[in-house]
Amino acid sequence: MADNRSSTIDAEIARPAFRNRLFAELIGTFILVFAGTGAIVVDKATGSVTHPGIALTFGLIVLALVYALGDISGAHFNPAVTLGFAAARRFPLREVGPYLAVQFLGAFAASALIAILFPESSTLGETLPRGSVGQSFVLEVVLTWILMLVILCVSSGSKEKGVLAGVAVGSVIALEAMFAGPICGASMNPARSLAPGIASGHFETVWIYLAAPTLGAVLAVPTSYLVRPPSWRPTDE
Repeated sequence: MADNRSSTIDAEIARPAFRNRLFAELIGTFILVFAGTGAIVVDKATGSVTHPGIALTFGLIVLALVYALGDISGAHFNPAVTLGFAAARRFPLREVGPYLAVQFLGAFAASALIAILFPESSTLGETLPRGSVGQSFVLEVVLTWILMLVILCVSSGSKEKGVLAGVAVGSVIALEAMFAGPICGASMNPARSLAPGIASGHFETVWIYLAAPTLGAVLAVPTSYLVRPPSWRPTDE
């Protein structure tokens, strides 16, 4: 009895408090959107970052954040990822709403700061389709499907952590942004697209980047079962 009680206490101590996890998601999403969209804005202003540099910025900042905050919040920083984990029953449904709220809040805070720093920017790093709406929608679905599949395969429970998790997730984001960014923006993240869209006043096509990544993340769940049957149990609830 004493051993069981001790292990329960140790588990409670080891698990970060919910408020700490929310702060981690808030801060992480802020940093992701600030660095990523900031790279786009700086490139448009100076031409010095280049498209490969923008893609690497997104990949590298996610890689760093997974290692920095993955053991606290799970390093989602993306409403589609949170919804994907919930669909896979790796994340408590009661925590989905608060996670999404702080992710969007962090993204809006980042876009607001970018707007203050670069008032001459007309889009603030917003994702916009270069081709047809249908083309960008399908691309965003497939890109997020690939991203979420990788995340589900390298994560533990609902946490992106481990020796190679940051490398895998950061690499796939950089790779997808590298080849698909010029066409659809390679958002894969509703918060990353909604915040600069609203802040810049250009939100006519923002629905693509809300619906397509969500659909792609959910579709990745049954796909992951084909290669790795679910074995997770909600012990962290």
